[in-house]
Amino acid sequence: MKKMRVTVNGVCYEVEVEMVEDDEQPGTSYATTSPQAHPAAPSPARPMPAPPPPRPAAAGSAGVVDSPIAGIVVEVKVKPGDTVTRNQPLLIIEAMKMNTGVNSPMEGRIAQVMVKAGDNVVQGQPLVKFG
Repeated sequence: MKKMRVTVNGVCYEVEVEMVEDDEQPGTSYATTSPQAHPAAPSPARPMPAPPPPRPAAAGSAGVVDSPIAGIVVEVKVKPGDTVTRNQPLLIIEAMKMNTGVNSPMEGRIAQVMVKAGDNVVQGQPLVKFG
């Protein structure tokens, strides 16, 4: 046994430590065996379908673009009267510290922008109306 002083949170303790050789462990050792696992026959490989291409924001009834996610509008990139092309960025929404762009689903003219930077939006909320 070896005596040592240990300070924990400003309180000094005197302890006795038993030194153990590297190959010496206290306790009882047991011999164990495990059953041999037989690998299952591999299943035939099936081709994975190609992922669908990214889609622009869904246009609701009468050319309204709805929010794909809930979040905060960070930036509005269009204003009423602007002419936009398909896949052109309309605005950016932040959710869980990630920015998500909302792109135009069609070509057309912006009739109304229903949100502004800093607005909270929910999934499915109308954002932009075409006219």
